[in-house]
Amino acid sequence: MSNLPDPTDESNAHRYIPNSSGDLPEMLRIIGVDSIDRLFESIPDDVKLDRLLDLPGPWSEIESRRWFRELASRNRTTVDHVSFLGAGAYAHYQPACIDQLLLRAEFLTAYTPYQPEVSQGTLQSIFEYQTHQCLLTGLDVANASLYDGSTALCEAVLLAERVGKGRKKVVIAKSVHPHYTATVRTYVQNLGLEIVEVGWSADGRIDLDALRTAASGAFAITVQSPNFLGVIEDYDAVGKIATEAGAAKIAVIAEATSLGIVSPPGAHGFDIAVGEGQAWGVPTQFGGPYVGFMVVKDALKRHMPGRLVGETVDVDGRRAYVLTLATREQHIRRGKATSNICTNEALVALAANMYLSLLGKVGLREVATQCLQKAAYLRAKLASIGGVSLPFSGPIYNEFVVRTPYAASQILEDLEHGRILGGIPLAQFYPEQPNDFLVAVTELHTRENLDHFAATVSAAVSRERR
Repeated sequence: MSNLPDPTDESNAHRYIPNSSGDLPEMLRIIGVDSIDRLFESIPDDVKLDRLLDLPGPWSEIESRRWFRELASRNRTTVDHVSFLGAGAYAHYQPACIDQLLLRAEFLTAYTPYQPEVSQGTLQSIFEYQTHQCLLTGLDVANASLYDGSTALCEAVLLAERVGKGRKKVVIAKSVHPHYTATVRTYVQNLGLEIVEVGWSADGRIDLDALRTAASGAFAITVQSPNFLGVIEDYDAVGKIATEAGAAKIAVIAEATSLGIVSPPGAHGFDIAVGEGQAWGVPTQFGGPYVGFMVVKDALKRHMPGRLVGETVDVDGRRAYVLTLATREQHIRRGKATSNICTNEALVALAANMYLSLLGKVGLREVATQCLQKAAYLRAKLASIGGVSLPFSGPIYNEFVVRTPYAASQILEDLEHGRILGGIPLAQFYPEQPNDFLVAVTELHTRENLDHFAATVSAAVSRERR
């Protein structure tokens, strides 16, 4: 029997027809808006397109493919350049079997299990993913993944505000990924929340004196570790200030492999850990998809967004997995939904789950150890070059800031001529640091890569000096 809707059924008569010209005025009248353009007033004019897209063609499929291949050939990739780019997107090794396993139809075609009882394999995978998150962060309850790291931080801030006893101020370290903070600003701009940013000290860690002042009356304090400058924060010092202020403690982790060696936030009393899981074996693929994660203390589990998978037994006493605590906007309790941005990334979370399962504790620690040691090696090489300095003295994992007497953009352009994608200029985030750039090192870099990078930086500084 066909599963297609019955075309004679009145309820299906207009199933896929978009809103008509008559519908739109009526919808606008009901919501009290005189023009559809009013709905887009919050978008800045300088980013609105006031003309039609300038698209070539029309072309045949052959011509279209030829055009796209030509466009793709202009990309600079790690095939012909050694990349030291990081800042929230990291090139780690992905075991070959992950992509092959993801191609299995039951994984590739699966989305959110809206009939969870018949999706035991999917639910088990999500349950194991949640278990990995808890083990790595040292916290109690994880959800079934979120959209990405930036929106995961939004969810954490909104969760903390819900339990914040009417407080309306959140403190965010300036060294949290600027894109994450910008995303939070976008989501809370109409909620009456105040965001206070706190800068860093000479070592690259958050300024504790400024934090102590800013923390008064805050419902949450947020730090990233390793932070955007690559420096590992002092969780205990930050946690003490937050506790004294009665604020929730939120940890952000943008480089997820760091949890293989860096002490987790749960071990230091943090309430919420969120971040980006891309580093767990998900390739850097032109901006996405990514996979956000969130883990909380047990007391906060009923305030989490998204969905959780739990383990139970069926009527015959056999182990079974169930979808639980799923107060999403699409579900039956949507009036009490904790979020409307809690899109999960089930397939990417599965890839991360496979990566963590394949590597295990020993393998993940080996990845982290190589990142740590290779970054330390490159730092030492760079510090010995005249005119090159490392402005922050705090401990680092695999990422750090390099400073020269010259514009970072020019130094990086010189490195690119040497087939090196040398790092991220910080001036685009912090205009007061025009000579600084951020360098990331992973297990994929060889000693030859690191030596070549240092030699090319030395040559670039010498050329600029002349």
